[in-house]
Amino acid sequence: MARKNREYTDDFKNESISLAIRSSSISGTAKELGIPEATLHGWVRNNTIPKKLATQSENVVDLHDELKKLRKENARLKEEREILKKAAAYFAKECK
Repeated sequence: MARKNREYTDDFKNESISLAIRSSSISGTAKELGIPEATLHGWVRNNTIPKKLATQSENVVDLHDELKKLRKENARLKEEREILKKAAAYFAKECK
């Protein structure tokens, strides 16, 4: 028995994906729409993974910027600490 390759419009795919995401069961949604479960699962997976990756890449950029800022602040604080150590040693000599 030969399989039929059905073509679906982008509008149909997008509507099916949004219905599947909102519903409690992707399998049930596929049955209601008359499409194979695996097809709808694939559409949902392909639609949601790029969004997750985009969010992750934005988070990585934010983390990189924050790390740069914190390293700069850490270097400044180390420098200030060294200055304060020297000042404390100087004033400790004066008090003796």
